[in-house]
Amino acid sequence: MATPPTSPAPPRRARNLAGFVVQHVREQIDTHALRPGDQLPTESQLMAALGVSRTVVREAISQLQASGAVETRHGIGSFVLEPKSRSLDFEVVEATTLRDVLSILELRISLETECAGLAAQRANPDDLARMRAALDAIDATTQTGTDSVSPDLQFHIAVARATGNRYFVDILTQMGAALIPRNRLNSARIAHADPRAYVSLVNLEHESILSAIARHDAEGARAAMRMHLSNSRERLRRAHEPDDEAGAGGRA
Repeated sequence: MATPPTSPAPPRRARNLAGFVVQHVREQIDTHALRPGDQLPTESQLMAALGVSRTVVREAISQLQASGAVETRHGIGSFVLEPKSRSLDFEVVEATTLRDVLSILELRISLETECAGLAAQRANPDDLARMRAALDAIDATTQTGTDSVSPDLQFHIAVARATGNRYFVDILTQMGAALIPRNRLNSARIAHADPRAYVSLVNLEHESILSAIARHDAEGARAAMRMHLSNSRERLRRAHEPDDEAGAGGRA
């Protein structure tokens, strides 16, 4: 008696469900359906599209984060990163003194002034949305009392992404939080005992930058960025003058 034919086994989507989601996202990146700086679909969208649970999606995002393929910004979403192999390779020495931070600000003035000008010429609606989300997140920190360093950095990186030049993004990303001095120097002291007022003042300067970029005013964007960073440098210098006079060396 002949053996009845067996039904073919259903194709295996992946070795595990999280791996299946990872594979799907990587394929989207490899085919340029998702590009560096683009936001991934939400958890709910991935769940509906791929038929998996929220736990599976979160595990997949964790794997993508660990591999350096994406970054997750709290309250905003997950975004595709530049491939590591395309990054500039250099070492950033951590800023530990006032002199170090002022030197970083000098570098930022020269780098980010032109960055803002190019962003004004090239920014698209998604770029502007990323900048707006970062500024909204900074505003939220004045209500919650949380640190504004991360969303502040994300605003400056969003400006860099809008240039379309990955090397601006590489430099600002690798320099990381060293770009934002308030996590090493006392913001209450800079703001004369009111850190929330200080953050609000800084965000007004950010708003001027975004406004110029949104209206595609390259010279206005350059001027707004230069003024913002020059003001930051001057605020830091003035706040720490007593330390310099006392010979404290400006240590944060």
